[in-house]
Amino acid sequence: MEYVYAAMLLHKAGQKVEEASLGKVLEAAGVKADPARTKALVAVLEGVDIDKAIKDASQVQVAAAPAAAAGPSEAEKKAEEAKNAEEAKKGEQQAAAGLSALFG
Repeated sequence: MEYVYAAMLLHKAGQKVEEASLGKVLEAAGVKADPARTKALVAVLEGVDIDKAIKDASQVQVAAAPAAAAGPSEAEKKAEEAKNAEEAKKGEQQAAAGLSALFG
């Protein structure tokens, strides 16, 4: 992940994402840069419009947020209600057992 962050930092600073500059950023952050990983990342990013990729990624997250905020599904609600009813029944049984112990 730190390799991607380094590439994004270089891009944001207006620098070209190259192996040497990527390695320098990683080393400045205290990460021992793996030459194979830096080379692979540079190769993958070749020809990629990073600004467009960031914009597309942010739109996907925004679209996914309302679905997550919708709350539990109907099946989850029913399962929770059944669990609560079972726990209540167990509590009633324990209370009745305690009363029978008191009155013999």
